[in-house]
Amino acid sequence: MSPEPISKTHRIVITGAPASGKSDFLARLRGESFCRDLVFLPEIARSLLESNPDYRHNWGVFHREVYRRQTAQEDALVDQSFITDRGTCDAFAFHPETAADVGTTIAREYARYNLVIQLESAANLGAEFYVQDDVRIESIEDVLAIEAVTTRVWHEHPDYRFVPAEEDVEVKYRRVVEILRGRLG
Repeated sequence: MSPEPISKTHRIVITGAPASGKSDFLARLRGESFCRDLVFLPEIARSLLESNPDYRHNWGVFHREVYRRQTAQEDALVDQSFITDRGTCDAFAFHPETAADVGTTIAREYARYNLVIQLESAANLGAEFYVQDDVRIESIEDVLAIEAVTTRVWHEHPDYRFVPAEEDVEVKYRRVVEILRGRLG
């Protein structure tokens, strides 16, 4: 009997609290030759909040919609490799009831991905490293709380990697590149 074929499909999550570098790093990774075969999926939560700030008044509806859109965009890729700005479990970090609401479990969602990289928020380095904007309105204390729940929901994934915040963002970016090169070749 021959062994099971090894999947060449990479399903990678880049996650983290606000100001962790997700969007900037993903934009830079698009230009890396070793990432050329990946489909880059955008963060859904931010775009929903930009298009409809009223979601902030109904978090349950918001996180179910994030989950629905996240799974739809991932499932549409079938056997294509992707890297996504946040994954399905992020909705559960912010709103734990979402898993039951959509009829899934953390274990089932972990199986969707074969690598999770959590970027630590620059908020951990102090106020001078944390920049708010029209959508990123959380206080440093709120960001640190979000980071704690994000870590709690993802840290048991079989291939979870945590990349600490650095005053020199290039050090942090090189660490992410090192992890991805190790996975993608």
